[in-house]
Amino acid sequence: MDSAIKVARAFFLALLLVWTSAAIAEVAVPPLSGRIVDLTGTLSSDFMGQQSAQLKDLETREGSQVAVLIVPTTQPETIEQYSIRAAETWKIGRRKIDDGALLVIAKNDRKLRIEVGYGLEGGLTDVTARRIIDEVIVPRFKAGDFEGGVGAGLTRMIGVIDGEPLPAPPPEAEHGLDVDSNAPSPFLFFFGFCAMIASIFLLVMFGPLIGSAAMSGVAGVIAGFGGGSLIGGIEIGALGFLFLLFNFWIRGYGGSFSGSGWRRGSGLGGGGFSGGGGSFGGGGASGSW
Repeated sequence: MDSAIKVARAFFLALLLVWTSAAIAEVAVPPLSGRIVDLTGTLSSDFMGQQSAQLKDLETREGSQVAVLIVPTTQPETIEQYSIRAAETWKIGRRKIDDGALLVIAKNDRKLRIEVGYGLEGGLTDVTARRIIDEVIVPRFKAGDFEGGVGAGLTRMIGVIDGEPLPAPPPEAEHGLDVDSNAPSPFLFFFGFCAMIASIFLLVMFGPLIGSAAMSGVAGVIAGFGGGSLIGGIEIGALGFLFLLFNFWIRGYGGSFSGSGWRRGSGLGGGGFSGGGGSFGGGGASGSW
């Protein structure tokens, strides 16, 4: 019973953080200042210049646009949510041809994604993008060679866009779904869904501050009943309320923080570079190291 209560607490705490993240300002997508935008200072200027020249040559030769974005984190969004938002903001690739691709790296999260435009999905398929991540980029990232990983990944992406097939995968390379045998039982998801509906109603009816406070209480009570521990539910509700108060303080008094992190970033190879109006539909692959 104790283990079930712990699982319930952890599950509903995660749900609460997901709900409250809607009130948190998303990580801003920086301006498209070049073909490679590094907000972490990981890549050297010389390396960025060399890779940008390679990407410019691809665009001149094929018309396709490929860009790289390195950020410290995408939280509270997942790498998939942030990368599609960045791709839609930058509009990499030609309009109505949609031949753009974006390599997004969240360094502190240790996650990355290749976002592929509609027009490149026939060649740079999800499977191909996954192989480039797993076989080319991730091994170098694990060794701490970020420039090597980015450079090799871009070279392989450019090769695929140019029509060059990837080498045959090693026999042991398999990508199956990971199943957690200790996943929470379905009733936890039911209680979570009820809390989510109640939260939306309270936010609409009472506004962000009062509604958010009420939302925390509702989530805590439902978590208590769902997990079998009212005390645990109160703990979750109180934690959520304090989290929301901190968020409102940041939004009200910490506005000067927004954008300050971007000043550390840099972009090279711009030369008036801008997205051509390409569209994305979520094609691509993600990975971690």
